[in-house]
Amino acid sequence: MKAIIVRQYGDPDVMKIEEASTPTPGPGQVLVRVRAAGVNPADTYARSGATKPPLPYTPGSDGAGVVEAVGKDVRSLEPGARVYLARSVTGTYAEYSLAQEVQAQPLPEKVSFSQGAGIFVPYGTAFRALSQVAHARAGETVLVHGASGGVGIAAVQFARAMGMTVIGTAGSQRGHELALREGAHHVVDHKAAGHTEEILHITGGKGVDVILEMLANVNLAADLKLLAPHGRVVVIGSRGDVTVSPRDLMVRDTAVHGMLLWNIAAEEAASAHAAIQSGLENGTLRPVVGLELPLNEAPQSHRKVLEPGAYGKIVLIP
Repeated sequence: MKAIIVRQYGDPDVMKIEEASTPTPGPGQVLVRVRAAGVNPADTYARSGATKPPLPYTPGSDGAGVVEAVGKDVRSLEPGARVYLARSVTGTYAEYSLAQEVQAQPLPEKVSFSQGAGIFVPYGTAFRALSQVAHARAGETVLVHGASGGVGIAAVQFARAMGMTVIGTAGSQRGHELALREGAHHVVDHKAAGHTEEILHITGGKGVDVILEMLANVNLAADLKLLAPHGRVVVIGSRGDVTVSPRDLMVRDTAVHGMLLWNIAAEEAASAHAAIQSGLENGTLRPVVGLELPLNEAPQSHRKVLEPGAYGKIVLIP
């Protein structure tokens, strides 16, 4: 099979397409013929050496395809089943990926493989941030930074379905229109001068109850001044350090929570998958694919996923 292999940490060009042996599923494992692999910012951190997975390795935790074979003791899946992958044993930037049974979840017929490749990291992150970390409630107001990106779109859709008032930020007209289309009540340009005042104006001066923060090193200090009493910030992404004033937390009894999807417990993951399945089936969750690239353009995908002006999910097609 063809697979992307990383043999040293470095820039995107360290990812090379190679011939590799097709794995065989062991007990409790499934082999999936990958039809699409999702590209996430976390993939770039691993490749660059920021998180240092053991070398050599195949990148990718999101993907979708068809079960090719199952190992002993697999009960929930059979060959031919359409699935999306929530992590895998061998990585998803490949023609075949080996996964534990629990990592392969049913993919509804109405959801394409490219859409399926953009499910677990974006939608699992959004659900965990809103429901399990922030304990968001219907009637509250949420600010979603980067509302036109993969996690941002997922958060907008989940929050709207939960009965929240959704404010998004986007840096392009195209992204602005996408966030509105996917359920945001208001969208502001995060590059515009005075956009924080615009957010406060939308809330009538009260502030927002929940903020989902994708770039804390840039936005966190300003976020704290946007919170309503007892508001919560959930830090989903950060690329550096930031200085904040603790008094901004104290005066309104607010809180900052950090989260990493991979810390999710088994019971929490099961709850997330149930919520995702329900939303995919009833149409409230609709993964948006912004760009499809062939597998051999994995280096280009890693450059694009960190560019400003995010628009949906970037997907590799083996």
